[in-house]
Amino acid sequence: QVQLVESGGGLVQSGGSLRLSCVASTSSFSIYVMGWYRQGPMNERELVATISSADKLNYADSVKGRFFISRSDAQNTVYLQMNNLKTEETAVYYCKALVGTGSSVTYQYWGQGTQVTVSA
Repeated sequence: QVQLVESGGGLVQSGGSLRLSCVASTSSFSIYVMGWYRQGPMNERELVATISSADKLNYADSVKGRFFISRSDAQNTVYLQMNNLKTEETAVYYCKALVGTGSSVTYQYWGQGTQVTVSA
């Protein structure tokens, strides 16, 4: 079992910054990839950024150069620094972890989400 707890969401003005955090708790799995996704009103959930255990990074084109993902292995934590936020980025931001035990089977877990609201 894996528990993911997000924090750091809130209300920010357009052009502002926020830093999201996600702490993963697990005693059974190795964490392969952690990432952030978001779902705005009337939108499907979409990828924002991911980071692998080998530090391979992946960003949505729309956030490149403004959002930065990082992680702390010691704390099983992934961060998302979001700069120059836009109103259209108002969404619930979800943390996701891809985990496994070293076999070919992997599992994915989601956090409960944290609301980010960007005002004009």
